[in-house]
Amino acid sequence: MFFKILYEKVKPKLKMIARKHSRRLLFADADDLYQEMCIHLWDKFKNGVPEDINESYIVRGCEFHLLNYLRKGKEAMTAVSFEEPINEDGSTLKDLLPEEKEPVDSYVNRKIVIEEIKSNGFSKREKEVFSFLLEGYTVRETGEALGISHVMVVKFKRRIVEKWQKKHGAGSACRVAN
Repeated sequence: MFFKILYEKVKPKLKMIARKHSRRLLFADADDLYQEMCIHLWDKFKNGVPEDINESYIVRGCEFHLLNYLRKGKEAMTAVSFEEPINEDGSTLKDLLPEEKEPVDSYVNRKIVIEEIKSNGFSKREKEVFSFLLEGYTVRETGEALGISHVMVVKFKRRIVEKWQKKHGAGSACRVAN
């Protein structure tokens, strides 16, 4: 079987698997995971895929490779503290960062929330509304820019908060979208 033929047959399934597993990650998106599975598929193909193996077996092998890859990635991650010394002189990461009005850890958490909302589990329209509100537009200005009523903007805003709280627990505060 030629690689291109095999690739075209399994491509939609690999993309679906990548989307499914990317929802719970902050360090990789669906495209990264899809590419990792394609590289695995190519490596297996170069080493000779037996002719009698069906597509579902090949797809499942790619998914197992991806899960193993993610597991190893989590084990290899290192937690970094802003207060932990990083140089011989005892300076910390917090000392090297520019002075901001908000604390660095709160700034980083806010950025993580923003990126997760932009990339996972939200409709195109919810992302558009979120982007306008994030830029400082009012509810009415957002509605006007998107060609929808301000009431719809409020509903989209509420849905964003509800989805975030459902995913991260009812006690999670979603100050970014409020």
